[in-house]
Amino acid sequence: MRSKYTDVNFVPVKSINNGYIFLDNNEKVTGVKIMPKNIFILDQSSMFGTINGLKDLYNIIDYEFWIVVADRPVDIHVYLSQLELLYNNIQSPIKRKLIMEDINKANMFMNNNIVDTEYYLLFKHRDQETLQKRIRTLINQFANCGMTAYQITNDDARVILDNFLNGGQTTKFGTVIS
Repeated sequence: MRSKYTDVNFVPVKSINNGYIFLDNNEKVTGVKIMPKNIFILDQSSMFGTINGLKDLYNIIDYEFWIVVADRPVDIHVYLSQLELLYNNIQSPIKRKLIMEDINKANMFMNNNIVDTEYYLLFKHRDQETLQKRIRTLINQFANCGMTAYQITNDDARVILDNFLNGGQTTKFGTVIS
């Protein structure tokens, strides 16, 4: 059935649930979110250990996968509010000056659309047990490299789709009823 509101035929997504993107062809897309790690601040042996661990990790993957890099807007409103409360409660001119510098930096970040860059390794399959085995293996392999990874959440899946389908703009509207 063709929608009169949008061309849903080119987007094969049926739903997002429990960290899975369910596709129209009954395949599921999921994966792991990889927490970034700056290996260049490590000592040389740790840096090469991480690099060699990542080489081993990618060499054991024997299925199709995608490495996705997605930008997510940084929301620091709560942090900014806490700074402003602290500023109002501090009497020391030196401390107030330091807090005001932090407030100005926070405002600069908010005014310049600063984003966090997030990293994902995604894959698809029909069988949920196979997907869970792959997720566990990847989480363990990343841990062997000294990195943290965990299964994507529904929110992560939406961010990934928003980045590809909406140019990074988050959709905030509900379902259109005809």
